[in-house]
Amino acid sequence: MELNQVSVKFKTFAQKECAGSSELYEYLSLKIVEDVELLKLSSYAREGQPIPNLFFGAVHYLLMNGEEHPLRQYYPSLVEKPKETQESFQYFRDFCSKYNDHIISLLREKLVQTNEVRRCGYLYPSFTYVYNKAKKPLALIEIGTSAGFQLLWDKYAYSYNSDEVFGDSDSKVYIRSEIKGENTPILSKVIPAVTHRYGLDLHINDVSNVEDVLWLNALIWPEHKERRALFEQAVSYVTDNKDELNLIEGDGVKLLSRIIEQIPNDSTICIFHTHVANQIPVATKYKLLENVKEIAKKRDVCHIYNNIWDRDLHLDYYINGIEHNETIAETDGHGRWFKWKL
Repeated sequence: MELNQVSVKFKTFAQKECAGSSELYEYLSLKIVEDVELLKLSSYAREGQPIPNLFFGAVHYLLMNGEEHPLRQYYPSLVEKPKETQESFQYFRDFCSKYNDHIISLLREKLVQTNEVRRCGYLYPSFTYVYNKAKKPLALIEIGTSAGFQLLWDKYAYSYNSDEVFGDSDSKVYIRSEIKGENTPILSKVIPAVTHRYGLDLHINDVSNVEDVLWLNALIWPEHKERRALFEQAVSYVTDNKDELNLIEGDGVKLLSRIIEQIPNDSTICIFHTHVANQIPVATKYKLLENVKEIAKKRDVCHIYNNIWDRDLHLDYYINGIEHNETIAETDGHGRWFKWKL
């Protein structure tokens, strides 16, 4: 990728992703925009990967892994009282120079697999909506599952704009999400029944593997303490419920047909993915949509997704062979809020 394209990605990342969410990454991104050496370094990212997320994740990973450098003092995730962000760039640049080879190795090896737990805040009403339509238990198939956090959405507790609790009120994973706008989803106290949980990914992150957990932790932005706390709680839930999860390494789009054959007809198949499709090639996106339609010729199926064509959360569902296409919500990338559109 040409450096001017990489530069645009960092500028967009700063303005649309980081503003109001990460002061450190917003500031560093805008500095990187005009720094040829750092743009060259970040461009070692694997094709299809979101470069800024991967680049910052690699630096954060090395710092969290114990590399000693003055840059540590600017990360709220690493020190209790971080120094002023505006003084950080010279140290960031020096760190990248000193650990150039380590960063390149991580950029070539790793994937952005955040699989943010708090996105379950909008998945819970989405699956409830599907459950009420289909009138059958749900068989989950997640593409880009990472470690499987979102496959356990029905085991978490939720609150929306108040202290009223939905989902599993006894859960230690407690997700608060703001509903914006005039529309409100049906927030039933009845938790939809789940019969199967399949997670597909090019690389499955194993929560019993220290390096995998460290990498997923490093992908969480330095200021996001609440996200990190939810991540740590979700890790324990994956560990406790590992027997319910079928996590399979491979191309999720190609694996779909084989997985479908293992699910009885008394379940509604729910294929879903959040903030993954931006890493999928265009031709494969079309193939995925075609595969869902093929499945729908024989089975009731729903497909919940974003980032195929836009950032909104979409639902395509087929009941008794009849196709329905709806835009469910406008969502925050980290699940802090959503605007229901149904």
